[in-house]
Order: sequence, then C-alpha cells, then structure tokens
Amino acid sequence: MDFIEKHLLESSKIISEINKGSILSVIDVISEVKKQNGRIFFLGAGGSAGNAAHAVNDFRKLCNIESYSPTDNVSELTARVNDEGWETVFSEWLKVSKLNENDMLFIFSVGGGNKEKSVSVNLIHAIDYAKKVKSKVVGIVGRDGGYTFKNSDACILVPNVNPESVTPHSEAFQALLWHLIITHPKIKQNKTKW
Repeated sequence: MDFIEKHLLESSKIISEINKGSILSVIDVISEVKKQNGRIFFLGAGGSAGNAAHAVNDFRKLCNIESYSPTDNVSELTARVNDEGWETVFSEWLKVSKLNENDMLFIFSVGGGNKEKSVSVNLIHAIDYAKKVKSKVVGIVGRDGGYTFKNSDACILVPNVNPESVTPHSEAFQALLWHLIITHPKIKQNKTKW
C-alpha cells in the first residue's frame, strides 16, 4: 500500500504544480491551427506512440481537426526504419505528408529529445523540419532540458516530483492533458456519447 499511496500522492502533487499557463498556450496554438484548417501530426515513441494514436482519434472525432500519427502505419514506419534509419523516420514521413505553415506537430515524449545523448533524434529531426516549413510545434514532456521543450511554440512540462517515476508520470499525464485540451471550449466541437 505504501507504493500505491506514494504514486497517487505524487500524481496529486503534479496536478497542483503544473503550469496552467502552458496548458492555455498549447490550447491557443491548437485553436489557431484549427482556424487555419491545419492538421495535427502526433509524434511519440514507446508509450508516447500509443498515446499519439489515441489522441489522433480524439482530435478527429471530438474536435474535427484532421490528425495523424506516423506510428499508426506500421508498414511504412518499419520500411522507413529498415531503409532509411530511425533518426529520420518522422521527418521523411512529414515531407511526404506535405507538412506546411498551417499545420503543427504535437510531441508526446518523456525527455523530448537530446542531441548530445543521441536520444529521440527522430523527434529532433522532425522539429527541425517543422521549423523549416514554418509549422507550429507543441508538446507534453517530462524534462525541461530536452529539445522539444526548448524548441516548441508551446510546451507543457509535467513536473518532476520523483526522479524514479518520470516516465510513468509523464506518459500518464500526456493522456490527462490531451483529454483536458480536447474538452476545452476553444477546441471541442462534438459531444461525447457518454
């Protein structure tokens, strides 16, 4: 019971410490993209890729925003990894999708990418490409030192309340936060069934 109590208390602390202004900033960017009939491309790896797939559904169904995630197409994803490498898998996919200034990337990541440590370099290449074509970039991350946090138009940082639980808290709060975003009056368009 001690572990359960600790995890839940940490979650409560994250909620109390999260920067509400950064949430509103992400909502404002999404609202602008929606007004421009832009698309959202969700990027993530591991558990964040699973969250990206779920978010695509919600943003399409509840918000009427055209949305995609490259990790949903396992055939193209694995062909690109096999032929071109993991580092450019997202940026090359975005080129074929004709990412443009009306669109945005929505990054789900624990660390957000790190050039020096060569971690999540695929996100770094995707962000660099998005900036090149003047696309917006937002994210939900668990580290403030990563590439996504430093190079986004708006980014929500999940507060680090326990260094041993950064990954589970970051990925759990990705879901909590995108559900908050899709139900915000500036974004939500359709009612949920329940």
